[in-house]
Order: sequence, then structure tokens, then C-alpha cells
Amino acid sequence: MITPFPDNRGVDTTFLTRREENRNMEYKLVDVTNSNEIAKLAVCLINEIIERTGIKHFNVDVPLTINLCDNFIKDGHYQVLAAFDNDTIVGFGAICESRSLYAAGAFGIIQEFYVLSEYRSQNIGKHLIEKIVEYGRSKNWKRLELCTPPVPEFNRTVDFYQNNGFEITGGYKMKYSIA
Repeated sequence: MITPFPDNRGVDTTFLTRREENRNMEYKLVDVTNSNEIAKLAVCLINEIIERTGIKHFNVDVPLTINLCDNFIKDGHYQVLAAFDNDTIVGFGAICESRSLYAAGAFGIIQEFYVLSEYRSQNIGKHLIEKIVEYGRSKNWKRLELCTPPVPEFNRTVDFYQNNGFEITGGYKMKYSIA
């Protein structure tokens, strides 16, 4: 069982802990003590996207990523659900809250989602999604949204999300660089 972190604003998060029957896999919210590990996994995600597409979509700056992750978690702008194999984080989903008129209120955005390659196809990602959905329900979110990595290189990723209840809503991920 876990204790809710102060930035959960009183939300009961005890449902987020789950131990797998056949292994020591545990799913729980993390705090800043794990931000270093989460940031390094996020860098693995970024590097995998760059390697598979051959395009440097993002700048990889490990110290900056660690610092940002630490600050986002401390400030409560970023919640991270992690999958632990014993005491090692093997996957995570980073989520934040947003609001919109089209969503009719508050909703969650999965900003980053990653499972180490040697742990894929073992239902770890599925269980992380389930825990994120449970967390979203506890926050009264109307929906979850995410952006997939580029296709066709990540068609399997799109299939994974669709097999776990997400639907394609169309459009493209776009950005406008301000700084």
C-alpha cells in the first residue's frame, strides 16, 4: 500500500499498488526520490524514437531531463505511475491534468509512456494503463489523451494503445517552437 503524496490533493491512491501473482511486479505512484530513474527511462524513450525514425525529433539532455522531471514531480504538475520489478523501475507512465471545452472538463494527458524492451509483451504496459485509468477516475477526469510516436515506425505502439481501449481521433501532433 502507498501513502498519497501531498500533490495528489487528498485523492485516495491506495488502489494504485498492485503486486503480480507470479512475480514481484508492483505498480505505484512515485515521488521525487525516483525522478532520476524516470528521467533516464524517458531518455531511453526519446532515443528509441530517434533511432527508429532516423530523425532527431527531440534534443537529449540527460541532466536537463533529470532536473525537469524532479521539478515537475515536486510541483505536482506531473504524476508518474511506475512498474517495479523488485526495487527496479521497468516502466512508467507520466500524466498531467488539462482542461478543455471539447472534453467537457478535466482530463488526463499521458505525456510519456515507456516499458524497457526486455519487459515488453508481459502485460506490464497493460497494467500501467489500467492504473492510469483508475487514477483518472479518482480525479474525475472525463478522458485520457496521448500522442503516439511517429508511424509507420511505431504502428505496434498504436496497436497496443488501441488494444487497451484508446481510439484514434485523427489529426497530427504539431508544435510551434517559441524558444
